[in-house]
Amino acid sequence: KTTANEITRRAGVTWGAVQHHFGGKDGILDAVLEESFERFAERLAAVPTEGASLAERVSAFVDIAWEHFGSPDYRSTFEILLNYTRDADDDGVPIWESEMFSAWNRVWSKIFADVSLPRRKTVALQAFSISTVSGMAALAMLRRAVEPIHGAELDLLKRTLVREMTEG
Repeated sequence: KTTANEITRRAGVTWGAVQHHFGGKDGILDAVLEESFERFAERLAAVPTEGASLAERVSAFVDIAWEHFGSPDYRSTFEILLNYTRDADDDGVPIWESEMFSAWNRVWSKIFADVSLPRRKTVALQAFSISTVSGMAALAMLRRAVEPIHGAELDLLKRTLVREMTEG
């Protein structure tokens, strides 16, 4: 676990400065999660939507998702999420989770605006995509792999998404 002293030492600031800007360690962790997802959303916003085929958009979407989930930044985010104990809604779902899925849905809806699927199937494909790339990232962390992996898995995800979006 990271301590407040370690955070301030590495940042080269005092604990008072951290408390002033973030309110404490949980505030720092919240900011890291928010920054990570904002960077991811910005990268996904660059997926071409005008004139790009469904297969091209799916490919760009999956590639960007893997670049994010397979990055060292995501490893840090993942570690925070594993130990996240902050605010939950009335159903016990962490606030960050509902906010992330809401933002994810906005990005997805923009990239795949022309794809008409029942809401339930769209949600299932979104969850499948997130589960696949985050699961691959977790596997890479466990393996401590240094060589590029997952080409076949990413291709399978792309083909599956195109097929499911095309077949409706």
